[in-house]
Amino acid sequence: MTAPTRDAKDRFTGRVDDYVRARPGYPQTIVDDLAAAGILFPGAVVADVGSGTGISSELFLARGFAVVGVEPNAPMRTAAETALTRYPRFCSQPGSAEETGLPDASVDLVVAAQAFHWFDGARTRAEFRRILKPSGWLALIWNARRSSGTAFLEAYENLLLEFGTDYAQVGHRGVGAERLAALFGGPFTTRRYDNRQKLDFAGLRSRLLSSSYIPAAGEPAHAAMLDRLAAIFETHALDGQVEFLYDTEVHIRQLRAG
Repeated sequence: MTAPTRDAKDRFTGRVDDYVRARPGYPQTIVDDLAAAGILFPGAVVADVGSGTGISSELFLARGFAVVGVEPNAPMRTAAETALTRYPRFCSQPGSAEETGLPDASVDLVVAAQAFHWFDGARTRAEFRRILKPSGWLALIWNARRSSGTAFLEAYENLLLEFGTDYAQVGHRGVGAERLAALFGGPFTTRRYDNRQKLDFAGLRSRLLSSSYIPAAGEPAHAAMLDRLAAIFETHALDGQVEFLYDTEVHIRQLRAG
């Protein structure tokens, strides 16, 4: 149940501004469906673990739910606190999936969006069981970027394969059903939603540089990578934009405290 943990908590330091500018949001239908299933209800408290810059927290805050963000990376946590100041029901604190710092049986739903692949599975399961109320639920969310289907998506994927430092070793694609079942403690439900994101070149550049497996400025191949990105944009942009397509995956199960 373990995941790659090498510098996982610090991988995005230095990439926060690009992350804020260019990472996609999540479909509001996710909240609608969780509410329709009775998983979310008036007064429910959500723990967003690995809350990052607050993209996933805002999904629930916008619908009036209280959210506590737990994020180990200080620059990302600060970005979330700055972006979400208009939501009085948001608070955040340092912590990790393995040690959230939250009280026992204090939340109704734990959410980990674009994050679980960085967690230690066994320790995370024990911690989530501790902080959830007896009837609490767990939802793991990913925006799974499509790597094929259009010429742009395929060109972008090839760029990542060529220039990514450890692209093949990290990310949610390597999690697999077995590791998810081990976390949930049995069968779980998966829902999928279409999601789209259009970006101009500045946005596309930030989208690329927000990825932790991409050479940063000053590192070998950084300049060549950006030249390739510019060529991809020039070839595939329509009306000054390119379009990413995502399959937003939500894996859910009640995770009873014990």
